[in-house]
Amino acid sequence: MIYHLRAAGTSFVLDARGTAVPAVIHFGADLGELDDRALENLVEAQQRAVGPSSIDSPLIQRVVPLMADGWSGRPGLAGYHEGTQISALGVQHTAALRIRQAERTDQSVTLVLESIPPAHGEADATGLVVEIDIELSTDGVLRQRLSVRNEGSSVYSLASLDATLPVPPRARELLDFTGRWPRERQPQRHDLGLGTWTRDSRHGRPGHDAAFLMVAGTPNFGFRHGEVWGSHLAWSGDQRLWAEASATGHSLVGAGELLEPGEVRLATGEIYHSPWLVSAWSNSGLDGLTRRLHGFVRARRQLGERKVMLNTWEAVYFDHDLAKLTRLAETAASVGVERFVLDDGWMKGRTDDRRALGDWVVDASKWPDGLHPLIDRVHGLGMDFGLWVEPEMVSLDSDVFRTHPDWVLSAGNAELPQPWRFQQALDLSNPDAFAHVYGQLAALLDEYPIAYLKWDQNRDLLGGSAHRQTLACYRLMDALRQQFPTVEIESCSSGGGRVDLGVLERTDRVWPSDTNDSLERQSIYRYTAGLVPPEFLGVHLGAPTAHTTGRSHELSFRLATALFGHAGIEWDITTASEPELDAIRAWTSFYREQRALLHSGVLVRADDVDPARQVHAIVAPDASAAIFAVVTVAATRDSGVAPVTFPGLDPQLVYRVRAVKLGEWPRVLQDAPPAWWTHGEITLPGRVLSELGLTMPLLLPEQALVLHLVAV
Repeated sequence: MIYHLRAAGTSFVLDARGTAVPAVIHFGADLGELDDRALENLVEAQQRAVGPSSIDSPLIQRVVPLMADGWSGRPGLAGYHEGTQISALGVQHTAALRIRQAERTDQSVTLVLESIPPAHGEADATGLVVEIDIELSTDGVLRQRLSVRNEGSSVYSLASLDATLPVPPRARELLDFTGRWPRERQPQRHDLGLGTWTRDSRHGRPGHDAAFLMVAGTPNFGFRHGEVWGSHLAWSGDQRLWAEASATGHSLVGAGELLEPGEVRLATGEIYHSPWLVSAWSNSGLDGLTRRLHGFVRARRQLGERKVMLNTWEAVYFDHDLAKLTRLAETAASVGVERFVLDDGWMKGRTDDRRALGDWVVDASKWPDGLHPLIDRVHGLGMDFGLWVEPEMVSLDSDVFRTHPDWVLSAGNAELPQPWRFQQALDLSNPDAFAHVYGQLAALLDEYPIAYLKWDQNRDLLGGSAHRQTLACYRLMDALRQQFPTVEIESCSSGGGRVDLGVLERTDRVWPSDTNDSLERQSIYRYTAGLVPPEFLGVHLGAPTAHTTGRSHELSFRLATALFGHAGIEWDITTASEPELDAIRAWTSFYREQRALLHSGVLVRADDVDPARQVHAIVAPDASAAIFAVVTVAATRDSGVAPVTFPGLDPQLVYRVRAVKLGEWPRVLQDAPPAWWTHGEITLPGRVLSELGLTMPLLLPEQALVLHLVAV
């Protein structure tokens, strides 16, 4: 059977005829309605000639690439049955697979493959079944997950199980990401030459340097042009993403969980499930990819209205004082904040970052009446209340460690793993440790009306099984969500160390970075939002001087930066002046008026001729309105800057363009503004705005101008 899945201008063709491992023939542009004969001809048309000095049949890219089928690159499945002749030879590749069953249900295909018995006996010892689930969403997003079940009598030691996706030879340029704390998701590009480009993450989380999204595309693809294939591994633990181009002319992208030797050993009947590989195709650059991915994420996670929040961390740090926090809450309510989140420092003995993690009880010395007085005041001001927790971690100076030192996640050595931020990880795969953490968190949620948890995770895992710990973390989140379904959870991991679609299956937003420096945030937002919709991204107004960089910015730049996402404040605004508070009040008002658009629209990022100028926007799904930001991240190349074009608009509609004042207007260096600026607004057809654009004031570096467009 040849399967043809179609959705949203995308086709996926899979050849599952015969007994061989099925082959992916096409994932890309919609091929239209094809009958069985046309599909057979399509497959035949893609079959390559047999080259010299090669296997004696055409090399085909199977859904599980294996050496047995002639593939000499990275295999999709590697492992061995312990104590068998094959394992004694050191062979890591499963000898061969054949199809046992294939079934289609609407927009999905399930394949069941089985191992071909070895020629020299031991068939009972070495049986395997591999199941592959393939789904094409209504947005044209492809999901693949593999599972392997041991049907042999000996233990199967799994080395790797990767989902793969072929890409055509014209996809010769590769984009992925790297970074550090607090400068995540920085793009890097290079040619996809012959060989393998591999990105490993051994952090016990994706990490600040995570590959994040691996994109193969036609040379020089951009935000609005080029053909691209993007893949993301929906997994919050160790992982490997890779791209490979073979001298045979075949190229593919693959990803899977990065397993340490002996980490997954399957007894007879046991099953391992790989993470989902989420992939999409676009012929309109990265923005086309993003539109599909945003639709996919939004369809799976329905969110309520995204409340303006204030987080106390950069306002008070560990200095918890009821009177001070009450003043902060009162000021927050006066400027339009809707949620007040108490960050780190509320737990028993938590005076700094060297103690008290794991003891999730309120500090009676700081809070003699518990958190009730603060929460009552917050509620009285019309806000709901959130609380910071770090459930996966433990301090050595804590009651739980003193009582249960064996609960620390480790490789079983006599010494503990290297300390990281003065803390260790708690082994949540230990049922007793899991029950302790769940019990203390549930007790907090039972006693206090907490609407929101900021769930932090502040270290790499340097010992023990990242596989088991990640699954246990998922179970803990899932258990709390089931017991307390109205409580929202934010995923934070030293900022943006755990930003992935695996954690977003069970949380309501991610904190993309610990920096509130607006210049750094512009880049972090620009690329994190390529996968994660804005309403899932925390964006906060920080203090005038960022504590992570020492860099200072005007209020208008900080407000414009913190508009495009789930907005909040992380600043001691009791120190703000009245004009600053008025500006914040106007900003929260504009955000609340426009959040339906900001959190449902289409992300647009322009390919500007000047790298010092970045343009991004949210455009309504029907293109009836849009909010654009024109940002200068450095001094512009030219003194007379070219007009800004406005992609994503409907060429048939006419738009009124109005500048939005956030605090003061951005600073400029010009003798006279553009002609239209003196009127405060201008009306132009979408086609003109998209093709010719609109001249802008000559912004100084590190400034932003917000524009509101409405169809008239």
